[in-house]
Amino acid sequence: MKKLLKNSGVQAFIASIICIILGLLIGYIVLLFINPEGATESILNVIKNFFTFNRPKTQLKNFGNTLAKTMPLLMCSLSILFAYKVGLFNIGTAGQYVAGACASLYAALAWGWGWLPCMLFAIVAGALLGAIVGFLKAYCNVNEVISGIMLNWIALYLTNTLLSSVKEVASPYTLTLKNENPSALLPKAGLNELFNNDYITIAVPMALIIAIAVHILLTCTKLGYELKATGSNKNAAKYAGMAENRNIILTLAIAGGLAGLGAAMIFQSGYFRWECTQSSVPGMGFNGIAAAFLGGLNPIGSIFASFFIQHITDGGQYVNTNFYSSQISDLISSVIIYLCGFVLFIKLTMTKMVSRREEKAAQKQKTQGQKTQEQKTQEGGDK
Repeated sequence: MKKLLKNSGVQAFIASIICIILGLLIGYIVLLFINPEGATESILNVIKNFFTFNRPKTQLKNFGNTLAKTMPLLMCSLSILFAYKVGLFNIGTAGQYVAGACASLYAALAWGWGWLPCMLFAIVAGALLGAIVGFLKAYCNVNEVISGIMLNWIALYLTNTLLSSVKEVASPYTLTLKNENPSALLPKAGLNELFNNDYITIAVPMALIIAIAVHILLTCTKLGYELKATGSNKNAAKYAGMAENRNIILTLAIAGGLAGLGAAMIFQSGYFRWECTQSSVPGMGFNGIAAAFLGGLNPIGSIFASFFIQHITDGGQYVNTNFYSSQISDLISSVIIYLCGFVLFIKLTMTKMVSRREEKAAQKQKTQGQKTQEQKTQEGGDK
């Protein structure tokens, strides 16, 4: 049992489960305080999400909606954890996500590009924004959190300005890809029929493959080792002959490219259109922080964490609005997402508990050994 508790993966899993249970419990208590009559039904609907429907086809379609929105969240999660593994906090993921959305939509609607060039352009746009943060960090010693937050807002308003030229006349939303440039939509490869949902595309298997690739890059390659070494100690990496400044820029460029790719996955599926009057950065980038930590900062764990967070978020729309306002679903989701930040704290607490028990057991064994030795010595003296 002690060996299991010392395992990092087991610790991350237990910590995540604790955070999820606490989040749901707090959400349920809030519902009880507001109106106890519909609390149980509403919290169960949040948990069930698409299972609230009776027809299997409707369940499958709504499951597809959740799955489609999970892919960009997964990419943002990978962006966060990739930088974090290298000792950097990429708070600029939200802005890089926005840059990816801008690049893919503008290339599709203004220039008529196909789906692959649009997606690659989104990756480049996100990577460029990340590289700017990396350059400022490496050569000007500007904290990546400060520059990342500033670039979030620059990216948002620049995107609003650029995409205003390809929006509908009577609404603030961009033109529909399906009508204006169907070639920019991601191929479905038959997945839409499997899930009974037109928004399910090759983004689903692509995101899963990328998550596995990130895991391999960080754990099994020389580049991954150098990046993590640079993050652990920049000066030591420099002394060992590593290009520490290049590694910082490369890390944030890769992280930015992942976030930009996430935006392309959802906007090029046709699920969302950009609203050119947005005054706040999309929450997808910030939710990626929660998904990364809930997944134990592991790319594979982030797959399940991203799906769970999106599942709970979508399940919030089935809260009984006869008893509660529509914002209560956002409150429940926010509480759970907030508690995800305590995963590392819980893991650290578990590690300390196991260490203390081992110390006590070792001390007890040492004391018993001393007593046994004393008894043997006494018996030898008596003889």
